Amino acid sequence: MTSADFSRNYSTNFLDSVNRKLPGVTLTDQTGNPFQRNLDYRGFVASPVQGTPQGIAVYQNGVRINESWGDVVNWDFIPEKAIDRVSLVPNNPVFGLNAIGGALSIQMKNGFTYQGVEGEVFGGSYGRVQGSVQAGGQKDNISAYAAFESAYDRGWRDYANSSHVNRMYVDIGARNDDTEFHVNFTGASNLLGNVAATPVEMLNQRWSSVYTWPQSTMLQLAFVNATLSHNFSDTWSFQGNAYFRGFRQTHVDGNGTDVAPCDDPTSLCIGDGLPIFGPAGGPSVPNTLGNAFLGEVDRNSAATNSYGGTAQLTNSDRLFGHDNHVVMGVSVDHGDTKFTATSELGTIDPNNLFVTGTGVFINQPDAGLSPVDLRATNTYTGVYLTDTFDVTNRFSVTAGGRFNYAQIDLQDQTGTNDLLNSSNRFQRFNPVIGGTFKITSNLTAYAGYSEANRAPTPLELGCSDPNHPCMIDSFLVADPPLKQVVAHTVEAGLRGSWGRDARTGVLSWGLGVFHTLSDDDIIQVTSALGVNNFGFFQNAGQTLRQGIEAKLDYRIDRWNAYANYTYVDATYRSAITLSSPNNPNALTNDAGAQFVNVTPGDHIPGIPAHRFKAGVDYNVTDAWKVGADLNVVGSQWIIHDDTNQSPKVPAYSVVNLHTSYQVTKNIEIFGLINNVFNQHYYLHGAFYQTGGFTSAGGLPNLMAQLSDPRTFVPGMPLAAYAGIRAKF
Repeated sequence: MTSADFSRNYSTNFLDSVNRKLPGVTLTDQTGNPFQRNLDYRGFVASPVQGTPQGIAVYQNGVRINESWGDVVNWDFIPEKAIDRVSLVPNNPVFGLNAIGGALSIQMKNGFTYQGVEGEVFGGSYGRVQGSVQAGGQKDNISAYAAFESAYDRGWRDYANSSHVNRMYVDIGARNDDTEFHVNFTGASNLLGNVAATPVEMLNQRWSSVYTWPQSTMLQLAFVNATLSHNFSDTWSFQGNAYFRGFRQTHVDGNGTDVAPCDDPTSLCIGDGLPIFGPAGGPSVPNTLGNAFLGEVDRNSAATNSYGGTAQLTNSDRLFGHDNHVVMGVSVDHGDTKFTATSELGTIDPNNLFVTGTGVFINQPDAGLSPVDLRATNTYTGVYLTDTFDVTNRFSVTAGGRFNYAQIDLQDQTGTNDLLNSSNRFQRFNPVIGGTFKITSNLTAYAGYSEANRAPTPLELGCSDPNHPCMIDSFLVADPPLKQVVAHTVEAGLRGSWGRDARTGVLSWGLGVFHTLSDDDIIQVTSALGVNNFGFFQNAGQTLRQGIEAKLDYRIDRWNAYANYTYVDATYRSAITLSSPNNPNALTNDAGAQFVNVTPGDHIPGIPAHRFKAGVDYNVTDAWKVGADLNVVGSQWIIHDDTNQSPKVPAYSVVNLHTSYQVTKNIEIFGLINNVFNQHYYLHGAFYQTGGFTSAGGLPNLMAQLSDPRTFVPGMPLAAYAGIRAKF
C-alpha cells in the first residue's frame, strides 16, 4: 500500500484503510473506540488491548513497535499523514518475535520522498473534528519533513467514549552518492474513552447503551530513531538503525466486583468470606455504604523505556554466474517496564451504571486482588540471514533463517509477592525456504515453508497460574512457566496479470493457500472464580489456521474495481480442558468450577471464517470521482465458547460510499458515508457474569433482570464526514 491508499478520500483512519485494501484482514473491537481496534490477519492479531495474545510483528522505519509490555500495538501513535508505504508480509521469520502470523512494515515519509505543503480539515458525525498539516522539502543534500495531526471524536456510544488524539512526526535527513542518514521523532499524547462490550439484552433496547463506566486510557509516546544506509560498492551495502522509545500508559476501568457483605453484614468480604483489606484472617473493612450497589474502579499504569538497534549487510554479487541477493543482520531490543495496579471499591449509580470510588482499596491476595508494583526487563536478540538465488531467469529460490534469544525477568517491587519474581529464557532458530517460478511472462507460481516463534510476554508470564487468576489486563499474581509458541507455515499459490493497454484494461489477480500449525499456542482463559475480567494465560497445545486467499484488481479507462476473498479455518488440534465460567454450556465439577472439554477440530472463537471485500471507483470527470466499498465478514464463535455450542456472532455486511472533487489544482473537497444502510452488527462477542450487582445493604440486585450471558461490542451506525484539502 502507498500513501495514496491512506487518503481521507477513502477512509477516516489507518486501520480502515488497511482493512479496505488487504486480503485476509478484518477488524475486531474490544474497546468500543475507533482508534483502538484489533487487526486480524489470517486469524492472528495485532491489538492495542493488554492481555490479547499477539501474533503479528509491526515495524515503523525498521523498529519493532510492539510494546515491550504485552507486545501490544498502539495504532493511535502512528501519524497517518506521514505514512509513505505499508507492506504486509506473511511467511518470513526474519521479522523476529511475534511474526508467527506475519509482519506489517510501515515506512514513513521524509523530505526526499515528499516535497510541498498540505493542510487538511475534516469532520462529521458524532462530533468528529480532525486536522492535519504536513510539509517536506530538500535543499541540495539536506531534507526535512514534518507532520502534525489532531483529532477529537465524541463517540457514538452513551456517556464517555470520546477521544482526543495529538501526534506528530519529524524527520531530518542528509545524503550523498553513497550514504543516507536520517533522524526522526514520533510523539503522541492521546486520551481514549472505552466502553467495551454490552449485554445483548441492553443492546436490544438501546443500540448505544454501555455497561458500567468510566473506562479511559491515557497514552503518551516519545520515539527517536536514527537510520543509516551506505553503499560500499555496487554490490555491498549497509543498513542500520538505533532507537529510543519512551511509552506511558494509564488505564481506568469501572467494573462490577466480587465484593459483598460478609456473613456478618457489618463488614465487607471478597471470595470465600475473605476480608477485602489485608491478608486472609485480617481485619475486615466496615460496611458503611448503606444500600449502595457495589463495583470497583481498576487502575493500572505501565511506564516503559526501550532501546535497541539493527545492523544489516546486503550483497548482490553474482554467484556461479547467476544473480544472487544476500541479506544478513543482527538486532537487539531491550525494554524496562514499571507496572502498577490497584483496585478501589466503588459504588454504582443505578441510573447510568457509573462507578464512583470510595477510597477503600481492595487488598486480598488469596482472592486474586492486591496492589501490584512490578519491574519487568526484557532483552530480545536476533541474528538472521537470507539468500535469494536465481537458478534460472525464471526460477528463484530463497533460503535462510533467524535465531531468536529472549530474556525476560520479573521482579516484585512491593516486597510481598515473591511468586512474581522470575527469570525466563527462550531461544530458537527459525528456518525459511521458498521459491518462485515464472511460468509465463504474466503468470508466476510461488511456494514456501517457514517457522517463527513467539516468547511469552512479561504480562503473560506474570499471569499464568489458574489458582491465582489476574484481572485482565490489570493484575499480576503468580508465575508458573509458559512455553514459547512455535508456528510452522506452508504457503503456495499463483499470481498474474492480463492486459497491458487502455483498450483492454489491466487485470491483476492472485490465488493462494496457507497452512499454519502452532505448537504450544498461548490463549487467555477465564478464571474459574467466575468474576468478570478475571483470567489467566495457558498453553493450549496445537492450533491450526489454514485457508484460501483470492484477489482481483481491474483497471480500465475511468474505472477501477477490486475484489478479494479469504477463507480461514481456525481450529484446536489438541484435546484440552479449559475453565469456562459464565458459559451456559459449561460442565461443573465436584468443586463447583465450570469447565469445557475442547476436542481436536473445535473452532477457535473470535475468528470469522469468511471475509469478502469489493469496491469500485469511477472518474465521472477529470475532477470528480465517486466510489463504493463492500465489506462482508462471516460469523464467528463467541469468545470463550471454545466447544462451539452457543449461537455465533452473526455475519454482517457494510457498504461505504466516498467522493472527491478537485476544485482547483491545489484545493480538493471530499466526503464519505460509512455504513450507508445503517446496519446493526456486532464486532466482538463474549460471555459475562449475569445476576446483576450486589447491594451493600441487601437490596435486590441491580440489573438482575439480565439473564442472557452474551455481551457484544456493537458496530458504528451510519456516519457521514466531509473535508477539504489544500496543497501548495
